[in-house]
Order: sequence, then structure tokens, then C-alpha cells
Amino acid sequence: MALLTITAGIGSESLLIAQHIANRLSVRLYDDDRLQQEFLDMGLSLKDIESLDEKAPGFFNRLLDLKPKSYQELLESVVYRVAQRGEGVIIGHGSPFLLQDFGCALHVRIYSSETQRVKRIAQEWKIDEINAQKAIRKSDSDRRGFMEYAFNISWDDPGLYDLIVNTDKLGYETAAEMIIAVASSDIINSCSLTALETMKRYSLEKRIEAVVKKTLLVPKNVQVSVTDDGHVTLTGVMNPLESQDRLLDAVRSVPGVIDIAAKIASEKIHDI
Repeated sequence: MALLTITAGIGSESLLIAQHIANRLSVRLYDDDRLQQEFLDMGLSLKDIESLDEKAPGFFNRLLDLKPKSYQELLESVVYRVAQRGEGVIIGHGSPFLLQDFGCALHVRIYSSETQRVKRIAQEWKIDEINAQKAIRKSDSDRRGFMEYAFNISWDDPGLYDLIVNTDKLGYETAAEMIIAVASSDIINSCSLTALETMKRYSLEKRIEAVVKKTLLVPKNVQVSVTDDGHVTLTGVMNPLESQDRLLDAVRSVPGVIDIAAKIASEKIHDI
């Protein structure tokens, strides 16, 4: 099995490289469209993002622009869901940060100079180079800022990546073959069942947390813990005017939940 994350700025030929790798290794490519489908397959609702402009490219990128908190929550649940399968190529979307402690994954950073990126974006988007440069700098700034805000990690920290490849010198095909060679090594493919189960638990936990946030007026007072086999424990306090039964029914509806132990007290309300 081979699980890779690929991080790059727009115009760096990362999609071509990812497609080449996925085809050669016979694994699934998780680009924006495929991650959106994973999101839908998990049974999560599009209600919060119905206002998105469907004509604009990049489902998750548009979500980041409009609802960064929702973006972070969806990323966590979807990326962990993909990781539990132990194979695939995930393009961006915070995957190297979310899977930093997942030893089975190979984290790759694709480097390309701004000069080359500007030329590619100008050609692909059919715009002049001045506007292409502005688009690249804004995109980089937005992603860098969000990663620092959400994960307290610098997008540019080389320590986050196992391999950094310069496509200006190598070209995308040679770069892809180099990555494949590393991804095929025994050390990358020795993914334990324990690690895969951990990713499964993380994914379920994030989905439950999302449901709790949608159900309660003050969700931060309820904590979620999940075992590897799907047993859920909810602890904390709730406003007595809210329905605990409604919360439990919502959590039970999450695929993967086996049973729930609720240790939730009613919050004391004092008259002023």
C-alpha cells in the first residue's frame, strides 16, 4: 500500500504529478472533486455551503474562502476517512498537517519558481502574467495564513515533508517517477493495522463533533471520545432547556457509531 500527500502552490504541475503517481501505483487520486464525493458519501449535509458559486473552480478552496471553520472540520473528517484505507494520493487540503503523525504516509512538497508558475497559470487561465502573479500570491497567502491559524504550523516548514521535489529542474514526469520510487520502498509501505484503526477513529470522532456542534447551542461544553470499535462517550454539561435525547439521536445517526454512553449533567441556571 502507498499513501501520499502532495502539497504545492497553484501552477506547480502538482495535479499532473499526482495523476501520474496514482496511475502508476494503481491507487485512487483524491483531488478536490474526489474529496467532495467522499464528503457526500459520509452522509454530511451540503446545507452550510449552498451559497457557494458552482461556476467557480475548487469546492474546498471556495469553502475555505467563505467558511474557514467549516473547511477545517470537513478536512479533518474527510482526510482521516481516506487515510484509514492506507493508500491513495491526496492533493493538498491540509493533508500533510493532519497526517503528520501517521507514519504510513509519504509527505511530498512540490516546488516550482514563481516565474514558471506565472507562465503556467497565465496559459491555463488565459490571463496576462501580471494577473497570474497576483492570483498566485493571493492563493499562497490565503493557504499559508489558514494553515498557521488552523494548525499552528508553517506551510513552508521543510520539516513537515519527507521529500521536496523541484519540477523546474526535473520536469513533472521525472519528479513523479522519483516520488514513486520512494513511495514504493518498504519503510513507507509498512503500515500497521493499529495506525489504520487510529485514522478510522479520528474520522468518526470528527464527524460526531460536527454533529454535536450543529445540534447544541453551546457545543463546546460537551466532549466526545471514541474507541476504535465505535463506542462513543459524551461528557460535559448541557443547557437544561435543550434536549439530550435529540443530541443522542443525532449522534446515533452517524455511520460507524455502535453505542453511546452519555455522562452529561444539566447546567445550573441562576437567577440574576
